[in-house]
Amino acid sequence: MTRLFGTDGVRGKANELITPELAMGLAQAAAVVLGREESKRERPVAVVARDPRISGEFISAAIEAGLAASGVDVYDAGVLPTPATAFLVADLDADFGVMISASHNPAPDNGIKFLARGGKKLSDELEDRIEAQLEQPAPRPTGGAVGQIRRFSDAEDRYVLHLLSTLPHRLDGLTVVLDCAHGAASGCSPEVFTDAGAKVIVIGAEPNGININEGYGSTHLEKLQAAVVEHGADLGIAHDGDADRCLAVDHEGTVVDGDQIMTILALALKEAGKLADDTLVATVMSNLGLKLALTEAGITVKQTAVGDRYVLEGMRDGGFNLGGEQSGHVIFADFATTGDGVLTGLQIAARVAQTGKSLKELSQLMTRLPQVLINVKDVDKARVSSNETVQSAVAAVEAELGETGRVLLRASGTEQLVRVMVEAPDADTAQAKADELADVVRRELAL
Repeated sequence: MTRLFGTDGVRGKANELITPELAMGLAQAAAVVLGREESKRERPVAVVARDPRISGEFISAAIEAGLAASGVDVYDAGVLPTPATAFLVADLDADFGVMISASHNPAPDNGIKFLARGGKKLSDELEDRIEAQLEQPAPRPTGGAVGQIRRFSDAEDRYVLHLLSTLPHRLDGLTVVLDCAHGAASGCSPEVFTDAGAKVIVIGAEPNGININEGYGSTHLEKLQAAVVEHGADLGIAHDGDADRCLAVDHEGTVVDGDQIMTILALALKEAGKLADDTLVATVMSNLGLKLALTEAGITVKQTAVGDRYVLEGMRDGGFNLGGEQSGHVIFADFATTGDGVLTGLQIAARVAQTGKSLKELSQLMTRLPQVLINVKDVDKARVSSNETVQSAVAAVEAELGETGRVLLRASGTEQLVRVMVEAPDADTAQAKADELADVVRRELAL
């Protein structure tokens, strides 16, 4: 049977895969695994929140019904970012949390993500236990043993105060454009940036249940780029639907990606003596320019597999406090248990205010090497690491590029294809070498 949980909870089209029945079943299963089996309380406590998708309303109702019917007290936090939910699980000392969101996916999709005590992502083992529990009879307490559902009325205020407490420098004098993707940060992000002292111009903050991520947010930066230039702003910040990501735009409208953001923040933390073991954790997809810039500054870059869960594991295993992905998932372990786009945006803006330098100047601390990515379809991805001809071709290109470039061949986790990525000192070389390797993969691994 196909595993229900993916890399980030259970996700799919609402009312097709993510049905009320599945939502209630998952809630009842989680009540056993994360409640009765993991909790020391007689009555477990859970925090439930969602992004503003219209389907989130019926899914959260089913989740909360399943939890309360299983003897779990529920705090309904309403519409909030995923990282806010993680923070509130820890802040309230709840036994677990449930976030209903499909992140940057379009509105018809939705997802259910569970958070363990402390606001941490679940291990594979806990997810497997929940999935197995779906096949077992649900608990049926009666009378006073059923759970209560309470409105978590100060949930957003607690999160905003937490974010403000992390600021190394106020934002007075800065003009910031915020693109909230018509998503979960539409309320709290403008509030916290304003409270931090910035003049705030807001776009993409009118969620109606069906417009989340539609033409706005971190996957659609054109409107933010135009707004920053139009208003003469110092910078722009873009979130995705559940606000666990952040990408930025400088005053000229140029995109500043996750690698550049991590470079800026790693250097800032090192300067302050707060970068744990002078190490940043990033994935193998991060641009080589990040590693070159940080190595020169005396910072080690530890690489992991693609996915924020692997970044988190690498950070936890090594005791590191900063990590992230090129896509804009940035994790500050001192302040959060997951990527937090609002927190990241605040830290970027604070660095601009603190140094008096523009975001453009700060982003130039890292030189992005030209990067070409080719998806080679209809090939046997299982043989990519064992085919001698493919590996010899990779070794030859790596030898030719030396320390000025990089090659990465990666089998897709969800499709029958191999991703060929080449970085080189110039775009022409990167394209030529990527085409060369893609041809070898296509020829050698054809189905």
